[in-house]
Amino acid sequence: MKPHEFQPESLMMTHGYKPELSEGAIKCPIFQTSTFVFKTAEEGKAFFEIAYGLRDKKPKEELGLIYSRINNPNLEILENRLCLWDKAEDCAVFESGMSAISTVLLEFLKPGDLLVFTSPLYGGTDHFINHFLPSIGVDVLGIEPNQTINDIKTAIAESGKADKLAMIYLETPANPTNALVDIEGVAELSEYFSASDRKVLTAVDNTYMGPIWQHPLEFGADLVLYSATKYIGGHSDLIAGAVLGSKEVMSRIKVLRTFLGNMISPNTAWLLLRSLETLKVRMTQQTNNAQKVASFLNEHDKIERVNYLGLLEEGTSQYKIYKKQCSAPGAMITVNVKGGEQQAFEFLNGLKLVKLAVSLGGTESLAQHPGTMTHAGISPEEKAKMEISENTVRISIGVEDAQDIIWDLQQALVLVNEPKKELAYS
Repeated sequence: MKPHEFQPESLMMTHGYKPELSEGAIKCPIFQTSTFVFKTAEEGKAFFEIAYGLRDKKPKEELGLIYSRINNPNLEILENRLCLWDKAEDCAVFESGMSAISTVLLEFLKPGDLLVFTSPLYGGTDHFINHFLPSIGVDVLGIEPNQTINDIKTAIAESGKADKLAMIYLETPANPTNALVDIEGVAELSEYFSASDRKVLTAVDNTYMGPIWQHPLEFGADLVLYSATKYIGGHSDLIAGAVLGSKEVMSRIKVLRTFLGNMISPNTAWLLLRSLETLKVRMTQQTNNAQKVASFLNEHDKIERVNYLGLLEEGTSQYKIYKKQCSAPGAMITVNVKGGEQQAFEFLNGLKLVKLAVSLGGTESLAQHPGTMTHAGISPEEKAKMEISENTVRISIGVEDAQDIIWDLQQALVLVNEPKKELAYS
């Protein structure tokens, strides 16, 4: 028979693990150990040279196990399996999504550099970029959702700091509005502003799409980032992050991770290995549910607007981007309830099956109020630009029965009172 190439969902059960090295255990055990024994002093020296970035690996040379702050079997197997989904050369996993994001930004940005970022972003990322980075001398330039690639190019050129551009950071679809950014267009823009001695990197937060529905590296991105807490973990029982890219850029990230000490724990890595086995099954169910839920909400008379990729109007620029770079519309729905904060809260407080909590991508459906929760730290003016309103509600669709989710949303909307109309006086 001809050689067969297995799909990632099949390889999630076994890839990177040798049962014979663990007493034949069919699943990788938890390697709850702090340190590992070297066969010789020469071997230990060679391992540390690679781990500390003192030299590059020789052909076919592998970094052996040293210390669980640097590497660990659970961590390494997890990283190997995550690479399969995005067809990445290397991966680094972290103790949270924000630790992954902050490590990337700290490694590739220095005082005087310019970071361009698309808006909106997750609230924690927005705060790190707009408050912490300027405090260490990094200049930042925000790009609004409706700006085209040419608009972004003009904004960079007019900033007067185009020669200092180090990275373009984007989150697409954006949290919480589902606004899309053309990854390929941004990657070409990064190339345009690069110089022979200065490569501008394109980094994409792909959390909303997970490693199933969108693959930024295929469209020219240098780095793809995840809050692995979300779809990858999928059970709302762990906190983790991941970054993927070429061996060249990942080697720098891994060296910094070694000294920041923000790698994932063996136990969390083991839980993520468990979750990867059902990742595609879960995400397929979630997007199928979300498409039904979005259609229901789009027809409801108490919903002012629904932002969902599956409802994008054909022929629009957003629809064209969606069809180019996404394989499914995902499972994140943002709605504007008719009225204001009061009506949004009435809707949220009336939910029974869907839980009122932040986060997303878990097996259970969740709903929250971005304006006062995940994006609470953003100024009213910036929220207005991001189209985050007082009546905006974000819903993460889980794996429950779709009709049960719809029933719950319907009964909660019944509890929403009509907004009071202003009386006109002559």
